[in-house]
Amino acid sequence: MTNPLADPYFILNKVYGGGAFLKQAIAETPIEEQNRARTVKIVYGVMENDIYLEHCIRAFAPKNPKLPVRIVLKISVYMLLFLGKKKYMVTDNAVSLVKKLGKGGAAGFVNAFLRAFDADKIELPAGELAALSVRTSCPQFALSRLIKAYGKETAEKVAAFRAEGVSVRFCCDEEKLEACLSGAEYQKTPFADTYIFRNFARDEGYDEGEYTFQSVGSVAIAAGVEPCENVLDACAAPGGKSVLLSEKCAKVTSFELHPHRAALIESYAKRMHRENITVVCRDSSVYDGAYAEKFDAVLVDAPCTGYGVVSENPDIKFFRKEKDIAALAKAQRAILAACAGYVKKGGHLYYSTCSVFDEENDAVVGAFLAENPGFSPEAADSPLGHVETKYGLQFLPHISLGAGFYFCKMKRKA
Repeated sequence: MTNPLADPYFILNKVYGGGAFLKQAIAETPIEEQNRARTVKIVYGVMENDIYLEHCIRAFAPKNPKLPVRIVLKISVYMLLFLGKKKYMVTDNAVSLVKKLGKGGAAGFVNAFLRAFDADKIELPAGELAALSVRTSCPQFALSRLIKAYGKETAEKVAAFRAEGVSVRFCCDEEKLEACLSGAEYQKTPFADTYIFRNFARDEGYDEGEYTFQSVGSVAIAAGVEPCENVLDACAAPGGKSVLLSEKCAKVTSFELHPHRAALIESYAKRMHRENITVVCRDSSVYDGAYAEKFDAVLVDAPCTGYGVVSENPDIKFFRKEKDIAALAKAQRAILAACAGYVKKGGHLYYSTCSVFDEENDAVVGAFLAENPGFSPEAADSPLGHVETKYGLQFLPHISLGAGFYFCKMKRKA
């Protein structure tokens, strides 16, 4: 059996040191299969609690350790605090690992640090915002926006939310569905055939298109689009919403900027046996007159900070910076403006993100409507828990089964 800290270290080193996304790092790192679940739990747990773990290290280290040692300490402290592992076991494995990494000179420091570490001696920083940031492991810039938009109590719930399962959407007969549900620990959602499982083992049914992994928020966005003849999914990768739309719309056109991601949509559609999806590799922020007023409806699920889905992608909190919000909002406005020209008169324009920040949601829609009087907002509703905003619906993780999405419905005047 390998050192239980080793596989998590090699994955997290690619994230912290190499800039890889967490899911990418897991997929590209050879890990011990019999302990895969443990390894994945640790790396996700470390990323979810990164700010708090950094604070713990600073509290017991006179100098900030170099990155390899810091990663080992983060894993170690996480295992002590969140997995309840014995201190001697964690310490011995941490010291052994730093030696194998060629950092033998730090072995004594790691040993002393972990033996001295005591969670009861950790004090939160002064200042309400700073303390809340450490307690929830959420950056201060994000917390300040959440507090301004939703109040301190809701902001803390959003920031502290942790996913507890995987969302699966079934496209199979009742017998197969019952077999999957039998004996499983799951939670129903407001959407037919979509369930959240505490644990779900992928089998051949996935490759055969009997089910797919799709977030409740993604399902809610697609459900908000009215059935029509011809719809455009303007930012479509990896293709989940395009596939769902193809079940209630005769024709789906899917735009995607990057060729490798466009290939993902085609692969997704093929796996789910959908033949009415046409994938086009192009930049949705650049208007193309060839598509002028061609579609009954256009869905712009715009690129965003992703701060509504950090419970599924905790590395977002590490990679996304405050300056990204303004840059993304600019791109969102450009995409929405270009794609509005593709909507037929009397047709619908839908705008969505997986963000909880107003700058990416109502503010983008408000700016668009001010510049495009030919469009007007329409009332939208969803069976998934949400709060109403000036122009649309805001799904929040703690009331929306983990989904932090925004959805707005607009109509082009006839």
